Amino acid sequence: MKYFLFNHVGSFNHGCEAIVRGTVNIISNADPKAEFVLSSFNPETDNCINAIEKRTFATRTLTFCEKIFSAFSIKLCHSEEYALKKMYSEVVTQAQDCDICLSVGGDTYCYGDNHGIQVLTRELKKSGKKVVLWGASIGEEDLSKEKLKSLEVFDAIFTRESLTYDLLKNKNANENIFLNPDPAFCMERDNVEVIEGFTKENTLGLNVSPLVEGYNPQITQITKDFIKYIFENTTLRILLIPHVIENGNNDYEYMMNFYEEFRDSGRIEILPPDLNAKQYKGYIANTRFFIGARTHATIAAYSSGVPTAVLGYSVKSRGLAKDLFREEKYVLNSRALTDAQPIIDEFNALIENEEEIKETLMKKMPVYLRNAMQMGDKLIKL
Repeated sequence: MKYFLFNHVGSFNHGCEAIVRGTVNIISNADPKAEFVLSSFNPETDNCINAIEKRTFATRTLTFCEKIFSAFSIKLCHSEEYALKKMYSEVVTQAQDCDICLSVGGDTYCYGDNHGIQVLTRELKKSGKKVVLWGASIGEEDLSKEKLKSLEVFDAIFTRESLTYDLLKNKNANENIFLNPDPAFCMERDNVEVIEGFTKENTLGLNVSPLVEGYNPQITQITKDFIKYIFENTTLRILLIPHVIENGNNDYEYMMNFYEEFRDSGRIEILPPDLNAKQYKGYIANTRFFIGARTHATIAAYSSGVPTAVLGYSVKSRGLAKDLFREEKYVLNSRALTDAQPIIDEFNALIENEEEIKETLMKKMPVYLRNAMQMGDKLIKL
């Protein structure tokens, strides 16, 4: 079968890259003859992913007559649906030689009204395709009546954590709702050359994002205070690990502020922005502890057995922690932080429970990988 992966922003977001890589591994395991088409907003960033055809996710310009009809529709019906249908028609055409369409933007429904994606999903379904929401997270605060109705359109919904699964089941959002780990758990990691002086025994991996800073402007100073605490109270070194390098949402540019301020300590380094998701995972696996804001950076740490604390901001981080530890442990609401003490407390909890956490992850990961791989079999049954 041929699989159309859409709603992918591009691989400068290495979380999205990890989802695509994990998805290909999962489906190929169940369907060895599978072919893949990746519809990408930024296909030039996806050259790092082999054995997959890339197509540009592009809207088309409306004709003069279509603009007239669209204007009437907006004025009289207060609806952009006609315009969106016409704009997305080329994407629907792109998918015509495929059998199953996977919406791989797992947290799309956490942000905004998503009206465009809802229209595209309906149009793909009308064209005769099976359409699946893949690796989803949705918070109750994000679930408007319109979104809830749009979820009925999917042939299946695969949720990646139990908070979303329970919510959608309770809302009867769809007849086929499954709970499986995030596909990114199934992405391999590359073996990387260790940075001199930054060994697994003495390295704390740290990821902080401008997205979190946007929610909480105090996070920059809070992070600086936390780094000072590490340098004053431990012998650990800090490896700054970017995971998204999109324009206007660039971890590397943001974390360079921390590197420049503390570089004279000789105990801090920052990874370059030109690595791929497998390489970043390789470096994350070589840390003793990890503290991260980007969900898929923390998934890379969890799946590598690294004790991890999360600077969360949505249901996905809470749900992932709950499923791993049976409660929402080692996860902080980054929006509510006013000083560094909660991060310091979580870090000290990682030290205190280091062996227990590693044992939990060592036991959970084989089960997680097996359950994630089962997504391919469930998909084929569609």
